[in-house]
Amino acid sequence: MAVAAAAAAGPVFWRRLLGLLPGRPGLAALLGRLSDRLGRNRDRQRRRSPWLLLAPLLSPAVPQVTSPPCCLCPEGVHRFQWIRNLVPEFGVSSSHIRVLSSPAEFFELMKGQIRVAKRRVVMASLYLGTGPLEQELVDCLESTLEKSLQAKFPSNLKVSILLDFTRGSRGRKNSRTMLLPLLRRFPEQVRVSLFHTPHLRGLLRLLIPERFNETIGLQHIKVYLFDNSVILSGANLSDSYFTNRQDRYVFLQDCAEIADFFTELVDAVGDVSLQLQGDDTVQVVDGMVHPYKGDRAEYCKAANKRVMDVINSARTRQQMLHAQTFHSNSLLTQEDAAAAGDRRPAPDTWIYPLIQMKPFEIQIDEIVTETLLTEAERGAKVYLTTGYFNLTQAYMDLVLGTRAEYQILLASPEVNGFFGAKGVAGAIPAAYVHIERQFYSEVCSLGQQERVQLQEYWRRGWTFHAKGLWLYLAGSSLPCLTLIGSPNFGYRSVHRDLEAQIAIVTENQALQQQLHQEQEQLYLRSGVVSSATFEQPSRQVKLWVKMVTPLIKNFF
Repeated sequence: MAVAAAAAAGPVFWRRLLGLLPGRPGLAALLGRLSDRLGRNRDRQRRRSPWLLLAPLLSPAVPQVTSPPCCLCPEGVHRFQWIRNLVPEFGVSSSHIRVLSSPAEFFELMKGQIRVAKRRVVMASLYLGTGPLEQELVDCLESTLEKSLQAKFPSNLKVSILLDFTRGSRGRKNSRTMLLPLLRRFPEQVRVSLFHTPHLRGLLRLLIPERFNETIGLQHIKVYLFDNSVILSGANLSDSYFTNRQDRYVFLQDCAEIADFFTELVDAVGDVSLQLQGDDTVQVVDGMVHPYKGDRAEYCKAANKRVMDVINSARTRQQMLHAQTFHSNSLLTQEDAAAAGDRRPAPDTWIYPLIQMKPFEIQIDEIVTETLLTEAERGAKVYLTTGYFNLTQAYMDLVLGTRAEYQILLASPEVNGFFGAKGVAGAIPAAYVHIERQFYSEVCSLGQQERVQLQEYWRRGWTFHAKGLWLYLAGSSLPCLTLIGSPNFGYRSVHRDLEAQIAIVTENQALQQQLHQEQEQLYLRSGVVSSATFEQPSRQVKLWVKMVTPLIKNFF
């Protein structure tokens, strides 16, 4: 009976158990497979085990802040400083942060930033589209590069673009063909890297057709960087994301340390990716293991080291900067520092980059997200949104087994990005409806409809791609934390793709108000899900979709 009860607790339990088994890879692998099997079996069950209530107890302990409190610095100023034990912490003034609200604003800002860039343009995306708006963006890059060469004092402008290999190579006209003219004209200034997942190799790579090969794993990070300013988003470089595909976007202006970090991160992923050449061939970086021809374990180990070196070195840099700013024994006064041009306003906002690259055994975003969900106390409110509602079992257990209130915003079938697609892809919105209905049924069976609420976004002529969360502490009408970036909280984001987002923690009321308004604008275009929702004709799911969904839900 004890074994059966432990099994019912599911993947969260096994994940905690694995942490108690260092140096036992065989047993860990066995428990991992058992965890996956249990997860699949529980998907078939109508009702949750009462062991679900233990989810908070089986979740990771909050990492403790290791440095002692100090009266000279903003130590302990917010409850989320434990995150800096995992990643670099960037303290900034909230005046440098602007929340964008529309695709058009995102597109115009990118073009404007490209035009004035002097030193670097770094763009990481799933793909670059092939329409006139995408060409306009490429033309902006070309014009800026041209000006950099013709200036009286030529600048050393560098352009680095990171895309996914499979998605960027789809079709005869694709991301690669869009960028080849830039690469040929400015070979010393332009770099185009194409990430190829190490899991797509051998016979599998030969047999899986185009489009379907993208289900194995992707480069999914979305970072757009211009000199010392950065846009973090979930939006790709494609016409719909510039016009009528709703996403989220935050602009970090003149934040040099953050820009340096993301430049180094994109460079690191670029170094383990294939390099596009002027003749449309690709090559590996000298000395790097090939992602699908070389040894997979060796490649993943090298990639892990390359990326973790960036994270750890930035973390060390920020700790040193913090020590110099607040703990230095120097007699330099603030007035002297100001005269030297080194005085900065005291930070009221903190940025934490959260990276998830499970193929390389990097799981920082997963750890932080699970901990945030676990620690959200009774009375707190979590607004969570995703364009593709397919939560991992661990996230689902935490939502259903913890105490905070949840309002989860997802796409109605009509605004799902796959709505109206040809072939098998056209059934994907129905699969999401099936997953949504199963989750809603579990909420109802646990009697938690008041605490966990689903809402569907709908807007005529638009699609929905927004993702992230806003956390409101108990008794507060404004959020103090948001997650924004590329992850969708689903299996792919956690296990297959390369992802990055940032946690923004702020005590500034004006920025909190910006984030609150962003959340409200999205949720205002939604309707609450009830049992009547699934009686609508558009929510009727064919039997074959119901049967296939459990088999394919980890691939979309």
